[in-house]
Amino acid sequence: MPFAVNRMLRHPTEFKMRRRPISLMVNHIVRCAIAISSLVSASSYGTDRYVIDPEHTFSVFEYSHWGLSLQRGRFDKNSGVIELDLMNKTGSVQIDIDASSVSTGVALFDNNLRSTSFFDTAQFPKIAFKSTNLRFDDNARLTGIDGELTIKGVTRPAKFELTQFNCRFIVLYLKSACGANGSTKILRSDFNVGRYVPFVSDEVTLYFSVEAIKE
Repeated sequence: MPFAVNRMLRHPTEFKMRRRPISLMVNHIVRCAIAISSLVSASSYGTDRYVIDPEHTFSVFEYSHWGLSLQRGRFDKNSGVIELDLMNKTGSVQIDIDASSVSTGVALFDNNLRSTSFFDTAQFPKIAFKSTNLRFDDNARLTGIDGELTIKGVTRPAKFELTQFNCRFIVLYLKSACGANGSTKILRSDFNVGRYVPFVSDEVTLYFSVEAIKE
């Protein structure tokens, strides 16, 4: 230790130069923190536009098979845009689902669902949902989405209830992101996909897991 002190006293310029990189690093961290804080604050005002993250967005359907069990399938390709103004409790949601991406884990079932007996994906390649109203609670938390669901060219009203909704700044993206989970119930016969009712239930529960990243 005495040697280090003597060296510091004999070479003060060298000591200052060694301290400078640490000081610069601290200043850089502080600037980054201020920038992130500014981004987070800015995202709380006005309408923000988010693009659906296809890697973390899935649409799932659940139905009763002969009253024996609840079976599930999903659509693997989803896209769309979400606009949110949390301060004013307004926004919109547009989700497009690639109908041919239906997946049950069984190739025979998947091909049947893509056929004219069900989704007829050659003629109706897209399933779409477009919001007409977003419901918020007193804390500006999104609790539900009302809109129009289009399947096989038929459009019907649909009301989704949310079980989870969060928005936050994601360091990995260096952007804000929002995510939600929700569900609704429909009658598939309303959309001309009612084959095999009542052996396969007419009522279907639709679930979704969605994440979207701010543009």
